[in-house]
Amino acid sequence: MQTHKHTNELIHETSPYLLQHAHNPVNWMPWGEAALEKAKTENKLLLISIGYAACHWCHVMEHESFEDETVAELMNSHFVCIKVDREERPDIDHIYMTAVQLMTQRGGWPLNAVALPDGRPIWGGTYFTKEAWQHTLQQIADYHQNNPDKTTEYAEKLTEGINQTALIPVTNEVHKIDTEKLTTAIKSWTTSFDLEEGGSRGAPKFMMPVNLRFLLRWAHQQNDTLAEAHVITSLEKMALGGIYDQIGGGFSRYSTDSFWKVPHFEKMLYDNGQLLSLYAQAYRKFKNELYRQVVSETTGWLTREMLSPDHGFYSSLDADSEGVEGKFYVWKKEELQQIIGTDFNLFSDYFNVNEKGYWEDGNYILLRRQTDQSFAKAHALDPEILQLKITTWKAKLNMARNERVRPGLDDKILTSWNALVISGLTDCYKAFGEKRYLELAENTMEFLTKNLQPEPGILLHSYKNGIARIDGFLEDYALVIQALIDLFELTGKPNYLTQADGLCTTCFREFYNEKRTIFHFSRDSQKDLISRSIEVQDNVIPASNSVMANNLNRLGHLLDKRHYQITAKAMMMVVSESLLHYPSGHANWLNLALSLSAHQYEIAIAGSDALKLALELQLHYLPNCMFCPGKEETLPLLHNRITAGKTRIFVCENSSCKLPVDSVQEALKLIS
Repeated sequence: MQTHKHTNELIHETSPYLLQHAHNPVNWMPWGEAALEKAKTENKLLLISIGYAACHWCHVMEHESFEDETVAELMNSHFVCIKVDREERPDIDHIYMTAVQLMTQRGGWPLNAVALPDGRPIWGGTYFTKEAWQHTLQQIADYHQNNPDKTTEYAEKLTEGINQTALIPVTNEVHKIDTEKLTTAIKSWTTSFDLEEGGSRGAPKFMMPVNLRFLLRWAHQQNDTLAEAHVITSLEKMALGGIYDQIGGGFSRYSTDSFWKVPHFEKMLYDNGQLLSLYAQAYRKFKNELYRQVVSETTGWLTREMLSPDHGFYSSLDADSEGVEGKFYVWKKEELQQIIGTDFNLFSDYFNVNEKGYWEDGNYILLRRQTDQSFAKAHALDPEILQLKITTWKAKLNMARNERVRPGLDDKILTSWNALVISGLTDCYKAFGEKRYLELAENTMEFLTKNLQPEPGILLHSYKNGIARIDGFLEDYALVIQALIDLFELTGKPNYLTQADGLCTTCFREFYNEKRTIFHFSRDSQKDLISRSIEVQDNVIPASNSVMANNLNRLGHLLDKRHYQITAKAMMMVVSESLLHYPSGHANWLNLALSLSAHQYEIAIAGSDALKLALELQLHYLPNCMFCPGKEETLPLLHNRITAGKTRIFVCENSSCKLPVDSVQEALKLIS
C-alpha cells in the first residue's frame, strides 16, 4: 500500500480533481462551512484555487507550486486554502471568475483568488510560475496585515461590481425583435467569420457548437448562402483537423492555432454531446457522409471510453499522460512506419505525416486536408478500397495506442453534461434512424432519473462511487428538461413531458426572479456565496437561461401552457439589447428569437403509426417544428384527433391546424 508524506482534507472528497491534490503539502480544504469558519476563527484570508481534472495548466501549477513544501508553508501560514472543482461547483467558479475578469480583464484556469474570511475577493489571477506565486502571496499577506481597512474597502467595491454583473440582463431599452433586426445582427456577426478555416478568426479557436447550430438553422430558414458556406467550411475543417481524434473519434476542447491543427488535448463530454447534435443536424440538411462518420466514431468513443457500467457518461479525459500533454495522441514517424508497413507512403499522404502534420519534438498530429472522395480521386483509388485501407490503418493504430499509458479519466458523472449527450443522441436517431442511438439516450435518462433525482422534480448535480451530491443548478434543470422534450418528440411517451413540466415547476419555485423575469443560476436556499449569479451569455455551453427560455417556448406549445410561452418571450425581451449588439454571444437566444419571429410549427401525429411517421418526418431537417406523436388523448395537441384505424398528420401554427394529411410528403408541403 502506497504511503504519503502529506494528506489533507481533500482525501474525503469524490471529485478526481480534488483527490489529485489530497497529498499536496498545502493544507487544502474543500469549499464549505468548515473552511469559511476556520478563516473567520483564525482571522486568515481565504486562498481559493479553482480548476478541473483535465486542465493541463492546473497540473503544471500543482507540480511547480502546490507540491513544493516551501510554497506550501507560505500558503498555510497566511491563508486558509480551498480547492474547488469548477465542474462540481460552477456557481463558485462564476463568482470568482467574474472577480478576476473585473480585476484583470482576462480569465482561465487554474483560477486563483484571495478573499476575506467571508468570501469577498480582494485579488485574483490565473496561472503563476512558482517564483511569481510566492512573491505575489507574500505581498498580499503583508499588505492585508498592514492595511486591513483598505483591503476591506476594496473587497466591498469588488463585491459590488460582482453583484452589478448580475444586473446585466436588465437593459435600458427593450427591443422588439423581428427578422429584419435579426438579419442586421447576423450581418454584423459575419465580419468575425473565418471563411477559409471556419469558426471565428484568430487563435485559440473554439468550436462553439451552439453558434454553428444556430447559423445552420438561420441559413436554412433565411436562405443565407454566406452563413451556410461558413457552417459547411467549419464542419469540414474541424472534422479533418487535429482537433478531431482521427483514430479514436471525439473532439478535443479547442485548437491552439487558427486552423484546427494543434489541439489542447483534453476531451470534454459537454463539447462532444453538443457536436453530436451539430453534425447529426447538418447531416439531415446536407446528407454529407463525413458528418455520418464523425457521429459514428464519436459515439463509438463515448460508449467505449466514457460510459459507466450503469449508463451514465463520465466527464472528461485529461490532456496529459505520463505528465506530457498530448502524448497519448501523437506519433513518431518511425513508429508509424513500423505499424503501417508497406502502405506507409499512402497513409502518410492521407494523414499528413509531413510538414503539415509535424508538431514538435519529432511528433506528428494525424490530420487530413481532403475528404475521402477527393483523396481517392487524387490518388486514382477505388473509394471502397480506400475505405478498407483506412479501416485497417485505424485498427492497427488503435491497437498500438491501447498499449500506451492512457490519459487520466475524470469519472464523476454530471447531470447537465449527460443531458447534453442525451440530446445529441436523439439528434443522431433523427438523422440516421438507428435504434441504438435512441436506446442509449433513454438508458442514460433512466440513469439520471434513478440516481440523480432523489424525489420527483428535484435534481442533484454530481454522481460518483454510488453517491449523488450537490444541489442541482439551473443548468442541470434546463438541460435535463431540454433532453426530456427531445425524447418525447421521438417516443411520444407522456411521462417525459410530465417530468419536464415538474422540473419547470421547481425552477419557478427555486430559481426564478419574478421582478426581473429571469432565473438565477443557484437555488434560493444557496447561502454560502456572496452573490447569486445570473447566466445569460451563451458560450461553449449555452447559457442556462437561454436553454430555459427555449424550453418554455417548446413546452408552452406542447402542453398548451400560455404562461410558459409568455415567460419565454419576456425573458428574450430582457436580453434583447445584448442579443442584437453581440449576436455571437447569444446564439441560443437567437434560436428562440427566430422561433418567435418566423414560422414555428406544431406537428401533431395521431394514430398507431405515429412514431414511424414522426421519424420519417424528422429524418428531414425541420428546425422550426415541434413534434407531438402518439395516441394519447390527454396531450393537448392530440386531443380529439385520434381516429381508429388511421394515422394522420396535423400541421399547426399557434394551435391553429391545417386539414390533416396522411403522408410525410404531404406534410412537408405544408411546412415552409
